[in-house]
Amino acid sequence: MRWARCRKHTRLDFPATRWNGPARTLDTEARWDQARRLLHDEALDPGDRFVGLLVLLYAQQPAAISRLTLDHVRADDDQVLLCLGREPILLPEPLAGLARHLVTTRRGHATIGDHGTSSWLLPGGRPGQPISAYRLAERLHQIGIQPGPARSTALFQLAAEIPAAILARMLGIHINVAVAWQHASNGDWAAYAAEVSRRTTPQPVPSRHETPGQA
Repeated sequence: MRWARCRKHTRLDFPATRWNGPARTLDTEARWDQARRLLHDEALDPGDRFVGLLVLLYAQQPAAISRLTLDHVRADDDQVLLCLGREPILLPEPLAGLARHLVTTRRGHATIGDHGTSSWLLPGGRPGQPISAYRLAERLHQIGIQPGPARSTALFQLAAEIPAAILARMLGIHINVAVAWQHASNGDWAAYAAEVSRRTTPQPVPSRHETPGQA
């Protein structure tokens, strides 16, 4: 609409919408209860557990998760790194084990139409295509995870604990989005840095041969 108006293809206009923070979030304890269930409930599908934990712990959208490829996971004998943004994230156990399992089964079993050659971490039913964001969201709903509120809660809490610049680099979100969430969560890291810079240098402790105030 803005593009069409700038080029005088339309006279329609609309007011800007001010974002006032997350509209729906989960209770903090409910979020951690869901995360613990996905981490330890081996009756659930490993792929669903992995996707749900990316939403609950790393504030990822189903659309972003569906576009992950095998190259986004870097695993060796000692650690598993996941690249959601410019800076890779070191996955803890048992999440790292779920990532290893997903990569191994992806490479070891043929998928419909491509005989296991797809580079997508979560291939879809159509050859050469990843699973759709809609289907991922459906699978999450089936195991009791609501992607929207779960992601909002995760991002709200992460923004309160991590500076916006680091959050943007690690989670693959725009810096303006990270700053907006930081303000919404009152995680004012700029004010914190300014306060630290104003602190006076501690005075040296007098030796036993000196008395306080002695030159």
